[in-house]
Amino acid sequence: MEPKIFFITLAVTDLNRSVAFYRDGLGWPTDGIVGQEFHDEVTGADGTIAFFKLDGGLLLGLYERANLAKDSGLPPGPPSSTEFSLGLPAGSQAEVDSLLGQVEAAGGTLTAPAHMRPFGVYSGYFTDPDGHLFEIAWDSNAS
Repeated sequence: MEPKIFFITLAVTDLNRSVAFYRDGLGWPTDGIVGQEFHDEVTGADGTIAFFKLDGGLLLGLYERANLAKDSGLPPGPPSSTEFSLGLPAGSQAEVDSLLGQVEAAGGTLTAPAHMRPFGVYSGYFTDPDGHLFEIAWDSNAS
C-alpha cells in the first residue's frame, strides 16, 4: 500500500453549517453539497456530502455523522476532539495570529493560544463547529 492519503472525511452534525464555516468563514473552495440524489441500498447511508479541494490534490469531505456511521458499518460513537488534529501551515507568527482571528470570526473556537512551542514551532489550536481539532502552525526551523 502506498503511503498516500487521497481524502479526509469529517463527520459533522449539520452539513449546511459546516459548509458555511469552511467555505464562507475560511474561504476554502468547494462545489458545495453534492450527491443528494444518491442513497446506498446496502448500508442505508445517503450520498449527501461536500468536498473541499486542498493544496496538493487532497480533498476534505464533510459527511453527516449518521451517514458516515452507516456507510462505514460502525455504530455512531461520541465525538471527541482529542483523537487527532489536522495541521494547517502558516508562513509566519503573524500569519498564525491572523488566521486564528479569521477562524474565530467565522465561528470556530480557539482552544489553545498561539505561542512558541519548545521545539521551535509557533502554533495555536481551534475547533470547528463540530469540535474537530486543528492546529495552525509556523515552523521557525524551516525558515
